[in-house]
Amino acid sequence: MKLLCVLAAVLAASCAQGDVHTPPRVQVYSGHAGEFGKQNTLICHVTGFHPPDISIQLMKNGEELPKAKQTDLAFKQDWRFHLTRNVDFTPTGGEKYTCRVTHGTTVSDYAWEPNM
Repeated sequence: MKLLCVLAAVLAASCAQGDVHTPPRVQVYSGHAGEFGKQNTLICHVTGFHPPDISIQLMKNGEELPKAKQTDLAFKQDWRFHLTRNVDFTPTGGEKYTCRVTHGTTVSDYAWEPNM
């Protein structure tokens, strides 16, 4: 039933927006202040996009981190969608953590800044 509701929402959004393409806004952050060697959660929050054809990958040095979890695709009244993906990780110095977002044919990488 849940899948049916999501499909209905996607169809309605497509009809409401026609061919309008709105790129996503992306925020990459961690659940706690970044500290090397301490377990944390890497979060990628993607908002304001249309159409809903999107994928999110959380990466370490260009390799996808396993066991990531993702929220259900949701939308607001203006038919702009939002989605969040997260994974537990333990940051280490010299490693690069990114969120890779593929929206339609556009692929963009967004870096996590540990603020240490």
